[in-house]
Amino acid sequence: MANSRANGRIWIWLSFLIALILQAAPWPGELEPFRPSWVVLVAFYWVLALPHRVNVGTALILGLLWDLMLGSTLGVRGLMMSVLCYIVALNFQVLRNLSLWQQAMLVALLTLGGKLVEFWAEYLVSVITFDPERLWAVLLNFLLWPWLFLLLRRMRRKLSIR
Repeated sequence: MANSRANGRIWIWLSFLIALILQAAPWPGELEPFRPSWVVLVAFYWVLALPHRVNVGTALILGLLWDLMLGSTLGVRGLMMSVLCYIVALNFQVLRNLSLWQQAMLVALLTLGGKLVEFWAEYLVSVITFDPERLWAVLLNFLLWPWLFLLLRRMRRKLSIR
């Protein structure tokens, strides 16, 4: 039993590592505004699927790792991830019962809110300007959610992650 729990934990953190790598992968300059929030999407899935294993603390650690990876102000993405995953964890039973496209719409709204929280937190500590082009990523998050949800669910069931 303990071995299967540790195995599941390894697979979950491996999926987070892949999301962090995808987040850091370079994109062409003209496509940069369309970069999806891979870390947020993967964290949302695991909070929905296993809220007793992946929660606000995990989101904070992921956000801090994301900040360290980008070399940005430490804690900005940690705050954003914590707030978003708290909302998802608070309403996970309702979100689980929605259709995949309804979930995708809510994921898009939450990532939009996350981008605004990220901007607000960064604005408090440094001088930055709001770039509305960055909001195009919300549309891509909307389109990627059903695909990513089904992929991670298949992985979770095949590997018996509980």
